[in-house]
Amino acid sequence: MTILVEGGSPANTVATQTAEEFKQKTGYEVKIETVPYIGVYDKLNADIKAKKGSYDVATIDILWFPALAKGLAPMDDLMTDNVKNDLFPSLIDGGTVDGKVLGMPVWTNSKVLLYRSDLFEDPKEQEAFKAQFGYDLKPPATWEQYRDTAKFFTRDTNKDGVTDMYGTSVFGMNNGDSVASWLDHAAQAGAKPLVVGEDNKALVNTEPYVKALDFLTTLLNKDKSVPEGALNMASSETSEMFWNGKLAMMLAWGHFFVPSSDPAKSKVAGKVGVAPMIGGESGVGVVPGPWYQVIPSSSKQQDIAKQYVQFIYEKNELFMKALGVAARKSVFEKYGKQPEYAHLNALQATLEAPQTQNRPILVHWNEIESEALVPAIQAALSGKESPQAALDQAAATINEIQGQ
Repeated sequence: MTILVEGGSPANTVATQTAEEFKQKTGYEVKIETVPYIGVYDKLNADIKAKKGSYDVATIDILWFPALAKGLAPMDDLMTDNVKNDLFPSLIDGGTVDGKVLGMPVWTNSKVLLYRSDLFEDPKEQEAFKAQFGYDLKPPATWEQYRDTAKFFTRDTNKDGVTDMYGTSVFGMNNGDSVASWLDHAAQAGAKPLVVGEDNKALVNTEPYVKALDFLTTLLNKDKSVPEGALNMASSETSEMFWNGKLAMMLAWGHFFVPSSDPAKSKVAGKVGVAPMIGGESGVGVVPGPWYQVIPSSSKQQDIAKQYVQFIYEKNELFMKALGVAARKSVFEKYGKQPEYAHLNALQATLEAPQTQNRPILVHWNEIESEALVPAIQAALSGKESPQAALDQAAATINEIQGQ
């Protein structure tokens, strides 16, 4: 049987680790085809359209379900009550299209708050913060506390006027990271459902979305508590600054906590704490980033493909070891007791928050993201347009793409 995975990914690692055991168990050799991230979508999409049946199983990003759904085989029979009870509800929903389960989750992830515990626990910092803001310094839980803390830790100590450390960062790069970050805050401000309503018309220029974008622009342009180069920053750039001691906090994907104890990877190793995602008016909420195993309906080996998906589900613990996150709640709970996986408790609390929700299942999602949402975020962050004006234009573009 042939499986398709992203090269260098946890899916590749686990597939390689388990191939021999699966062969011994079933007699089937597992051939692993690896391609770059977007290549997984391109290869699978082309194969499905041509009905070649080149792949029996693939591991995909949740973003690709809308476009691939018609070419995927249902696996409702694998989603037993025992399986459902060990998965976060959003994971089941994320792999379900038109009432059919089309994917078995392998891992999930979301943003959480990582912060410099050495700064937050310093008595001098605590005294100075309370004197300035009137309450105790602690990992922020609300937008207001986050703004205060970010401003407090932004320090202009260089003789040339260069900021030595920023309080936090904002994702403004021209990619999906900026959209996911903004949608996190929109959910916290009360957005539900996300991006479009039941009538498929855009919601992105309504109050929660505008408030979320205004929050980000305020951090950058008013408070100036994030790096000036935010329009060129996303997850990797932000984490590099954090690990080099140039940020006091970051809202980062949960698995980014893993290097926090490794001095070879971090100048602040052993000085990092983790807390759940911050909350807005409607509380904590995020847009998760799960991945799933799927079976193309063109596969000529549906039965063995399902056996393989079930086999990998039972090996879910290996994803925790490879990446620092997994899909099963039981795996979260087991590893969350270990200091090196301290992010898991905060991540689980965030994933179970009432405003946490998946991206909408829209066939044209990639187009909506690249042509409407990313440009709007960049226009607002750069100061070219107000958040309201930028999102009005985004809404018009989305409605045009949706045929509304």
